[in-house]
Amino acid sequence: MVCVEWRSSIIEIPQTPVLICPFSLLKDPGSYGFSVEMNGEQVEGFVVRSDGQCFAYRNSCPHTGAPLDWVEHQFLDVEGALIQCAVHDARFLIETGQCVFGPCPGASLEALPIRVQDDNIYLLNEA
Repeated sequence: MVCVEWRSSIIEIPQTPVLICPFSLLKDPGSYGFSVEMNGEQVEGFVVRSDGQCFAYRNSCPHTGAPLDWVEHQFLDVEGALIQCAVHDARFLIETGQCVFGPCPGASLEALPIRVQDDNIYLLNEA
């Protein structure tokens, strides 16, 4: 939300969610990288679909800050069970973004708020 002052009171103005991609574009399991502008900021992220649920994270490894994908839209390991960093092979849980293998155990990917609605995935304004 954007807050503006109006005659000594603050009014919240809701921001419009930003379309990431159609829900049907994602296989299950599958992933999709995106770059969108929201609130004047460029957001680089990715969405993962697993067991019918979607999760979104910033495309930045907590260990090095590097993007996780080595091929466009490819963020999962070969089994489709974990998110994998292409730089140093760290692995992260899809549901939480927590590192479970590699040089940054216990660290987590930065989650992004999303909504699935009308066969589309939207990035919400809290990002």
